[in-house]
Amino acid sequence: MRWKTILLQYCFLLVTCVLTALEAVPIDIDKTKVQNIQPVESAKIEAPDTGLYYDEYLKQVIDVLETDKHFREKLQKADIEEIKSGRLSKELDLVSHHVRTKLDELKRQEVGRLRMLIKAKLDTLQDIGMDHQALLKQFDHLNHLNPDKFESTDLDMLIKAATSDLEHYDKTRHEEFKRYEMMKEHERREYLKTLNEEKRREEESKFEEMKKKHENHPKVNHPGSKDQLKEVWEETDGLDPNDFDPKTFFILHDVNNDGFLDEQELEALFTKELEKVYDPKNEEDDMVEMEEERLRMREHVMNEVDTNKDRLVTLEEFLKATEKKEFLEPDSWETLDQQQFFTEEELREYENIIALQENELKKKADELQKQKEELQRQHDQLEAQKLEYHQMEQKKLQQGISPSGPTGELKFEPHI
Repeated sequence: MRWKTILLQYCFLLVTCVLTALEAVPIDIDKTKVQNIQPVESAKIEAPDTGLYYDEYLKQVIDVLETDKHFREKLQKADIEEIKSGRLSKELDLVSHHVRTKLDELKRQEVGRLRMLIKAKLDTLQDIGMDHQALLKQFDHLNHLNPDKFESTDLDMLIKAATSDLEHYDKTRHEEFKRYEMMKEHERREYLKTLNEEKRREEESKFEEMKKKHENHPKVNHPGSKDQLKEVWEETDGLDPNDFDPKTFFILHDVNNDGFLDEQELEALFTKELEKVYDPKNEEDDMVEMEEERLRMREHVMNEVDTNKDRLVTLEEFLKATEKKEFLEPDSWETLDQQQFFTEEELREYENIIALQENELKKKADELQKQKEELQRQHDQLEAQKLEYHQMEQKKLQQGISPSGPTGELKFEPHI
């Protein structure tokens, strides 16, 4: 249904790319009837993890709202701007009492979960006396001032927080990838420092050899171009390339039959191109880099095709894109091995940060070692005192003197 597509896919599932994209399954179709193809009936696809720390709460709220007939009807007529602006959240006041009760319970559970997270964090920092209510302010996906009731403000905050967080998720992934590549290079250089001159030359030679081997791959088609889509049509869908039809292609790859190509469905289209460059069996191919390449391809196609920037591709948008010159005569696609991820200056800055972090860890390790040694010293001292006391008591017994009590007093032993 359209309302569910907009609410779930736009506001809450903007980064289904967090998961490995579903690879399209080859479909056995009579090529003579390719123009009259019907949508493939597909099983219900479970919503993937958005990567947000409130992901479970998000899904549960949507599941409950889905059960209310009034809210569902309003969503059918709503556009994206109504959802993003918060106007739709006001409709929450009209949902059934049963739904409101469930939403209240979900919010209480979420507030309880957040408080447990805060307590766990404070315990690790050995901090006490902090106001949990004040600390809840750092979570902007719910109204912390009323922890017991789910109000229209809560729905508004949840939608806006999810939209904002997920729209920035791709940028975060790119930054994480850049740090990953810098760490890889840093560790390589540090390893080379431990080798003698001969071994170092061997390692450098091996590194260059693997690099060239990785770069020696078939030409990668421009993502979203006619050549790229026709290759999917032929090799994945098993259809005659001479019968290629953009509308039929769209229907085939709209896996959940909702009338849109979402980010997950788009990323599945690039699997064949990625397989030209990356093979998990090859030492020289990095699968982390493959996922970064997949993300770049999807972002590029979205920028070219998604004209209203709702992160969903409609059939109309898709067909218009196939009329452009770029679709028929695209520029060559530069893969990651043709690009520089960071400069030497950026690497030095990163290494300085690592050095500072390592120094901090060393200081903490030294402090813990000192504490350990002090505890061991106290333990040895107590053991020595116990031994001395035991020896003293043994001597008393040998001399016929009554042993001392636990506090040092003499025990009374009546004569029989």
